[in-house]
Amino acid sequence: MSLLRDDALSVAFDRAASRYDLLVRANPGYHGHLRRSARRLGLPDGGRGARVLDLGCGTGASTAALLSAAAEADITGVDASPGMLERATAKSWPAGVRFVRASAGRLAEAGVEGPFDAVFAAYVVRNVPDPDRALAAVRATMAPGGRIAVHEYALSGKPVHRALWTAVCRTVIMPLGRAGGDAGLYEHLWRSVLDFDTAGEFAERMRAAGFTDVRVLPLPGWQTGITHTFVGRVAE
Repeated sequence: MSLLRDDALSVAFDRAASRYDLLVRANPGYHGHLRRSARRLGLPDGGRGARVLDLGCGTGASTAALLSAAAEADITGVDASPGMLERATAKSWPAGVRFVRASAGRLAEAGVEGPFDAVFAAYVVRNVPDPDRALAAVRATMAPGGRIAVHEYALSGKPVHRALWTAVCRTVIMPLGRAGGDAGLYEHLWRSVLDFDTAGEFAERMRAAGFTDVRVLPLPGWQTGITHTFVGRVAE
């Protein structure tokens, strides 16, 4: 199958939005991994006074992870899918959280303006048609010294991890997607990870976008070698 992009991907997420939280709860470690990646931003003082961009916030799982790591931060959650944002905004949030519809590569056009002290991007860069443009758009919103953590499926490059990802998708993820009527979205998930950068390649992509001190950090459990946190900074 061809990958879903732009409006087609947004529509697929809209259709899956009502079942999305239930499905991700079936993924062992999903929320714990998001919280771990959010902590890796290293925001001091509970994020007090910090403006944080939650890019690709979906139904708000990454927003909740950010609040667990930085409860005092002001968070702007951004997503291109109206259906996912509807689910996010229906939840209870503290006063410092707001949500905006925007695509990752067109933040300024949607009125998402910095400077942000930190950016958390979970499962989003892989889904945009031009990752370099998206990273450049994110970089343009960040304050000097700003921190970024990208939480993403990016395979290690070892055949065993590629094989494990395919096995999990074919035996668990895609059957659950078909049962919920969202087969196309979860087939896209499988293929998009195989077609995306390896972890090392994505780290180099971040450096090319102007981020410094880029590090690739593993996540535990079955997703070791499959999902990573990529942390970096904007130069002072």
